[in-house]
Amino acid sequence: MTNVLDTTDDGRYRIRLVHDDHAPNPRHDRDTLVHVITIDTHLGQYIPVDRDGGPLAEAWHRLCWNRWKGVDIFTRYVKIFHGGTVLESAPARGARSLWYMTGEEMVALDAGLLSEGYIEAEMEEYEAWAEGDTWAWVIEERVGWTRDSDPDESMDTWETVDSCSGYYGASWARKVAREALRDFVTSNSEGGQPR
Repeated sequence: MTNVLDTTDDGRYRIRLVHDDHAPNPRHDRDTLVHVITIDTHLGQYIPVDRDGGPLAEAWHRLCWNRWKGVDIFTRYVKIFHGGTVLESAPARGARSLWYMTGEEMVALDAGLLSEGYIEAEMEEYEAWAEGDTWAWVIEERVGWTRDSDPDESMDTWETVDSCSGYYGASWARKVAREALRDFVTSNSEGGQPR
């Protein structure tokens, strides 16, 4: 499967998406700011999202006995006592979890303006990784070949000229890939025309 997304008008360059089998778990990145409490691994079928649940894990353990209301009570607790936000992740295949930031952390991040979106972005990135929705893009150049012994016999192949991996989510990968092709062609052209 080639997964060719786009080809330049002159047919010289193309960009493909390829599956990234070695994408790292985004929760192992030191730059993650969101805390995650894994609340159900479906009897151990899935690994916990994080090793520890962050600064409010103990509060969750005090509330989780109430199977039907525990998530709602914890969400209210975080909002009232810590000024924070909690989002629940319940994928069809994967561990059920609570993703949160305290109010103090949200103010430090962006004055609390877009923090829920940040929590959601980290959650979606992890879910994409867990589902194997990880991608790399590859820019290729069409190269023409002829035989020295028979100049009339020729063929074209595609040679890799640039690539980048580590994209979580196919829609994001497609968007970035098309931008990468446009930027590559622009930086490798003379007077706006591909060389």
